Amino acid sequence: MSTTDIGVAVIGAGMAGKAHAAGYRTAPTVYDSTLPPVRLVSIADAYAPLAESTAERFGFERFDTSWQAVVEADDIDVVSVVVANALHREIVEALLAAGKHVLCEKPLSDTLADARAMVAAAEAASTVARIGLTYRRSPGVAHIRDLVRSGRLGRVLNVSGHYWTDYGCNPDSPISWRYKGPNGSGALADVGSHLTYLAEFVAGAEFASVRGGTLSTVIPSRPRPLGAVVGHEGGAVSSEREAVENDDIAAFSGEFAGGGTATLQVSRVAAGHANSLVFEVFGEKGSALFDFRRPGQFELFLPEAEDAGYRTVTLGPTHPYWRGGLAMDAPGVGVGQNEGFVFQARAFLEEVAGIPESSSLPRNAGFDEGLHNMLLIDAVARSAALGGGAVTVPATTPVAV
Repeated sequence: MSTTDIGVAVIGAGMAGKAHAAGYRTAPTVYDSTLPPVRLVSIADAYAPLAESTAERFGFERFDTSWQAVVEADDIDVVSVVVANALHREIVEALLAAGKHVLCEKPLSDTLADARAMVAAAEAASTVARIGLTYRRSPGVAHIRDLVRSGRLGRVLNVSGHYWTDYGCNPDSPISWRYKGPNGSGALADVGSHLTYLAEFVAGAEFASVRGGTLSTVIPSRPRPLGAVVGHEGGAVSSEREAVENDDIAAFSGEFAGGGTATLQVSRVAAGHANSLVFEVFGEKGSALFDFRRPGQFELFLPEAEDAGYRTVTLGPTHPYWRGGLAMDAPGVGVGQNEGFVFQARAFLEEVAGIPESSSLPRNAGFDEGLHNMLLIDAVARSAALGGGAVTVPATTPVAV
């Protein structure tokens, strides 16, 4: 284990960048193993006021206005990359070449060619390169996965899920990088990437094929912003409009390797659903339902139980991540999406420090899993281009489902 301190930076000060910054700040306070001292060094963002305010808010020593400054800094060891997907490859390759450890937000990139190049760069690097699949770290999600792996729910027959958001519901909200790029890089890549990796995670199998792909753009143009666009926030806009290039809504069905199916839908224009991610796993022996709007519980159906029917299970110390992962780790105290970023940061810092992996805090996913997720999304886009025809998902290195 390293005994030297670890200097941390976050490139990108938007909504998810703040979550990474908060995660690093809290990570040293959870679980029993002792990390080397963690120094919060820099928040980098091209928009200087945002970089400065985020650095001050989360206790980082300074702010930078270019990612190149982070690459060149001798006092930075660990970097989260949380910027537009199209920028990932150039930044990640430069960081790895400079000997930095990298945690990249999903999706890995915006093109398969760039994603493959990033996998190659990670394999050649002497440092750690990981992708953040944060929703896997929700205690309820991880426990449902454990129920499947233990055989308690029996063989998985079907996973049904949707991820509905409304950040794009207003047709006069400003255009940003999220609305650029070909079909498949819109709602499908943005929120669908989460739903697809969760479906594989809880089912314990990768998708072998997809069919019925549909991609719809229902708001064809958006106004140009007059200033910086941060996260999903709005702001002043111009009277000039630009074309939306990708999907507002996406859906598909798929078959898992070894059997079982899934039916998934995502949207960024679902009025009234700020962040509604729901999935249900149907097995031969029972079912489980999880709703991210109520992350401190899940629903479980086991037909052999007395008065059979769905019952609510309140999460607590017997469930994944809970014991030691929360300051108050008593049953029913509540947990949310922000804690996932803490567990993610902690796992990454432990790996960098050489602390042995524990069953209670598994490592983050590798870039190969990020590539697999992009190949799956691409297969859905190709299915849509074929009018919903069946498309095989190309094989990669098996992912940790």
